[in-house]
Amino acid sequence: MSSPRERNAHWKGSKKSSPKPFNRKPDNGSDDWLWGWHAVSEALGNPRRGAAIRILATPDRARELESRFGRPKALEVVEAAAISQILPQGAVHQGVALRAAPLESVALEDFKAERGAVLLMLDQVTDPQNVGAILRSAAAFGACGVILQDRHAPKLTGALAKAAVGAVDRIPTAHVVNLSRALERLADLGWRAVGLDGHTETFLGDALDGGPTVLVLGSEGEGLRRLVAEHCDTLAKIPMPGGFESLNVSAAAAVALYEAARPR
Repeated sequence: MSSPRERNAHWKGSKKSSPKPFNRKPDNGSDDWLWGWHAVSEALGNPRRGAAIRILATPDRARELESRFGRPKALEVVEAAAISQILPQGAVHQGVALRAAPLESVALEDFKAERGAVLLMLDQVTDPQNVGAILRSAAAFGACGVILQDRHAPKLTGALAKAAVGAVDRIPTAHVVNLSRALERLADLGWRAVGLDGHTETFLGDALDGGPTVLVLGSEGEGLRRLVAEHCDTLAKIPMPGGFESLNVSAAAAVALYEAARPR
């Protein structure tokens, strides 16, 4: 596995950078940008990423990038206002933004069904902030990966990547056409699926057996769709002694991941 320096042989040694007049080049991939220090630095250090297309950085951030990765050919040293100009309004970019090739989806077969292994599957969870927070929790609790549906999931860029704080490049993601068929394939590979459903009588802790587990979470409004729920081996709920009926889906994912991590 090559390092960022090895993958970018055209990068040169660090040298003092100063902002230049910003030339706003035509950009047909405006939704492919990552911003924020953690999101950008993790992407640049990820060997599964291709070479950067464009990097915009303030002078201070450019020096930090150079000290860590060398000087990338794609780097443009600009003022913070120039970065804000090319990103969506309100983007908190922390002085750095990256346009890179998208990450490739991994295959379900790449996830190893070992004891204690945990996967997350998201059924029509479409809010980028929620998906980003879920990826961050998945990284924190040592999940093997996250499974998303092709047509009902946000891109792993922008606000999602910022909310994930670098986890987009730490957690493998699989994109599938049909979640029910994906659960069938995972069952063949040795995984057991536990769907989160607040209406069942089984508590999550009782449903987990320490084996390779897929935690399946639905959208906040609809929950798990019927066919997806039917393809789960069991349904379980998070106990809520406080009496409040539901959690935000990203909070529910964090609690479920913690519960699944306890036997490990």
